[in-house]
Amino acid sequence: MPSSPHDRFTLIGLPAEKRLARFAHDVSSELTASPKRLPCCYFYDRLGSRLFEAICELPEYYLTRAETAILQAHGHEIVASFPGPTDLIELGSGSAVKTRMLIEAFFQGGIQAQNTGRGSMSPRTLRYVPLDICRTVLEEAARDLLPIFPELEIMAIAGEYQEGLEHLQTVAGRRKLILWLGSNIGNLERAEAAQFLGRVRATLAPSDRMLVGIDLRKDGAVLEAAYDDPCGVTAAFNRNLLARINQELDGHFDLHAFRHRAVYNEQAGRVEMYLISACAQKVRIDQLGLEVGFAEGEAIHTENSYKYSQAEIETLAADSGLYMERAWLDPDQRFQLNLFRPASHPSSAPA
Repeated sequence: MPSSPHDRFTLIGLPAEKRLARFAHDVSSELTASPKRLPCCYFYDRLGSRLFEAICELPEYYLTRAETAILQAHGHEIVASFPGPTDLIELGSGSAVKTRMLIEAFFQGGIQAQNTGRGSMSPRTLRYVPLDICRTVLEEAARDLLPIFPELEIMAIAGEYQEGLEHLQTVAGRRKLILWLGSNIGNLERAEAAQFLGRVRATLAPSDRMLVGIDLRKDGAVLEAAYDDPCGVTAAFNRNLLARINQELDGHFDLHAFRHRAVYNEQAGRVEMYLISACAQKVRIDQLGLEVGFAEGEAIHTENSYKYSQAEIETLAADSGLYMERAWLDPDQRFQLNLFRPASHPSSAPA
C-alpha cells in the first residue's frame, strides 16, 4: 500500500534567518558596487515565482513552449535508459510543470515494461530531488506531484546552486539524471557556466547523465520581445526585486521610479536586464542602515541571459568535462535540450 504524501516528502534548507542574512549581505554589497547590481537568484520569492509562471505563458516568451515541445516529443526516449532506481535531480526546479512530463514518462515506461514482460513486476523507483531558492514553491510543487504519483519520493532542497552541489555529493546508491532546464544556464557568465558544469560533472558516475536546456542565438528583436513584453509582466517581475527589499529589509524603493529595460548585446550573445532610475533619488534600506544614491538614468543590472551557438555548446561541454550524447531541437529550432554524460577524460571528449 503506497505511503501518504507526507511520508514521501522531505525538505532540507537553510533556516530563515540565515537566508535573510545572506540576502541582506548581497543587497548591501551589490548596491554599493559600481556599477550597481542585484543577483537574479533573488527574483524567485513566492510572488516572483508566480510572475515568472505568467511570463512563461506570454506569446513573446517562446522558451517554455519550445522546451515543452521537446519534452512532449522525446520524454520517453530521455528516461528510457534509466530502468532501475533513479534520482531525478533538478537545479532551479520552480513549479516543476515541465518536469512532471519526465516523471510521468518514467512511471509509464515502467508500466509498459511490466506489461510486455521486459521489466520486473515491482514498480520503478524514482526519487525526485528539486533544488530551488524558494521554499514555498518547493512545498507547493510537492503538494501537486505526490498525490498524482503514489510511488514518487521527493527530497527537496531549499537553497542556491552551491547548496545543491553539496547535497549532490551525499546522494548515492542510485543512478542520477540531473536536470537544468529552462535555459537557467544562461544566467551564468560563459566561463562560470563551464566551471559549474565541471563541478557537477565531478559528482557524476559514468552511468549518470545531465539534461541541460540551452537557448540558441537568434534575432535580437525576438529576444528583446521575449524579455520586455508589452503587457509589462516582465517589468513587474524585475521590479519585484525592489519590492522584496522593501518587504524583507525595510527598504523604501518607489517601484514607479524605476523603469524596466531589456537589451540584446549581440557581441556578447546575451540579453541584459536592468532597472533604470527615472530620476535622481536616494533610497533608504533601514535594516542595512544604508542610503543608496541614484543618478537619473542610472542602472541596476539585474540579469544576464546568455544564448549559445552550436559551436559554443560544444566548447561548453568540452570545457566542463562532458560529452554530448544526444541533443533535441524544438520544431522551430530555437531551443535545444542536451543530454550530457561524463567524458572519459575531463579535458576531452571520448572518440
